[in-house]
Amino acid sequence: MFFLKDLPSRQMIEGYAGLHGVPAATIAEGLVIMRRASLMIRRLESYFADCGLSQLRFLFLIVIDREPDRDSLTVGEITERLDVAGPVVARTLRVLVDDGLVTAERDADDARTKHVRLTAAGRERLTALLPGYFAIIADEMENPL
Repeated sequence: MFFLKDLPSRQMIEGYAGLHGVPAATIAEGLVIMRRASLMIRRLESYFADCGLSQLRFLFLIVIDREPDRDSLTVGEITERLDVAGPVVARTLRVLVDDGLVTAERDADDARTKHVRLTAAGRERLTALLPGYFAIIADEMENPL
């Protein structure tokens, strides 16, 4: 998260940028991007909380769903696609299984491998969340600070 409500003044950015040999315009643009992203993430987190889910759980579901030629991913593949540690993926998987949104089945040939699939309830939940998710992103992108 980026916790500054008011960005530094142009004068302040130019002063610091000059001291450190970086372009002030680049720093100013970077700060705006960080602020906009932070606001968008907060809105998304609030949206998911209101829907009884977390952003991570939503991303877990969408990562599985975005593979058009497959109906499952292994836990390792999910871990590779999310920017969280393996133990966090394992905890999230347990919650999603308990909530009935995904199933996790051992591979027939390798018991160490689990295949994770969306359940019908998981697919319905994802489908119901997508319009609000995209609306927030579109609103944030169309209405800059």
